[in-house]
Amino acid sequence: MTTQIYRLAACAAAFAAGSLLAQSPAGQPPAAPPQATSTVGVVTKADPAAREIVLKTDAGAEVTIAIQPTASFRRVAPGETDLRNASTIAITDVNAGDRVLARGRPSADQKSVAATLIVVMSKSDIANKQAQERADWDKRGVIGVVTAVGGDQIALNVRGPGGNKPLIVIPAKDAVIRRYAPDSVKFADAKPSRIEDIKTGDQVRARGDKSDDGAKMTADEIVSGSFRTIAATVISIDASENIMRVTNLDGKKPVVVKINPDTVLRKLPPQMAQMLAARNRPPEDGAAAGAPAPAAENGSRGGPGGGRGGEGRGGFGGEGRGGGRGGDLQQMLERTPKITLADLKPGDAIIVSSTEGTAPNQITAITLVAGVEPILTAPGRKDMALGSWSLDMEGGGAQ
Repeated sequence: MTTQIYRLAACAAAFAAGSLLAQSPAGQPPAAPPQATSTVGVVTKADPAAREIVLKTDAGAEVTIAIQPTASFRRVAPGETDLRNASTIAITDVNAGDRVLARGRPSADQKSVAATLIVVMSKSDIANKQAQERADWDKRGVIGVVTAVGGDQIALNVRGPGGNKPLIVIPAKDAVIRRYAPDSVKFADAKPSRIEDIKTGDQVRARGDKSDDGAKMTADEIVSGSFRTIAATVISIDASENIMRVTNLDGKKPVVVKINPDTVLRKLPPQMAQMLAARNRPPEDGAAAGAPAPAAENGSRGGPGGGRGGEGRGGFGGEGRGGGRGGDLQQMLERTPKITLADLKPGDAIIVSSTEGTAPNQITAITLVAGVEPILTAPGRKDMALGSWSLDMEGGGAQ
């Protein structure tokens, strides 16, 4: 979607520059065009009478768009990159929840923009686009762990109802290949990437058409990332800074965990925690003979977004929800109570999923789950360890 923003902004700038050149008197150098910029965000308030729109940008800032008398309004469909395919609308057609690209001169404090071009993607159009993509990811999407990368193809170990299966993924000629940025699973933050950037052990989501025998896929879209899951105990909490300091149970090293607005915080009820611990405890850990085998690689199947793909490709880098199904654990987590940092205290045990950040001793949580002491404690032992546990990753504005 970032590419789409740049293309739209480039079109708007080209039209503006062409207009200025056409109006320059003959024989005189053209006047320098104003330093126009593009501001993108979600409409929080639209006031047609005052000719103002208030946007909340993707960075979280609030910007007032002062619509100039000569401003033009265009509506484009989600995914459209050419303004020539836009329809003309009026200021009264802009509503709260729409995504808007406003082109114009910003004020010195960057809190307002005198806009001469407003490009709109309506909230309903984006929702419809996201629904279509969810359905397509459900139908044609896979999630797996990279076992090898070579040439123009990726070998995945794909998890499914029938167990793990190998799959060769080959990018289509015009495939979109992205890689999650450190400390983020937002599609808006994902960067254009190459197949060469994908490494063994990465988690990959791919969407495309499989061969008749199901052994290969020609992928229209590939998203990759490196992720980690840690088990830790809380040392201290700084709610004002949205961070906590924890001890990683693997190596007993301190780690700073950042919490952002997209982080999913949950707490397992005691009964659920006990049930999950029993279900996933291998026989050598004390489970009765004949007990159900542990779920294969439980929870890690989702990677970023809990197995959902295609977020935000509906418009201007915004977040949405894509397709793919999360695992049983993810579905159970979605039914557990949400918590805040205020609900945690020093000494609590937690499991945290995150991307591989820029520093090993600092992570940004995608999912943080408390109430996990039974899961981390083996029968007859007091010390806790993560073992083979992992979590479906949920985040990126999906809540």
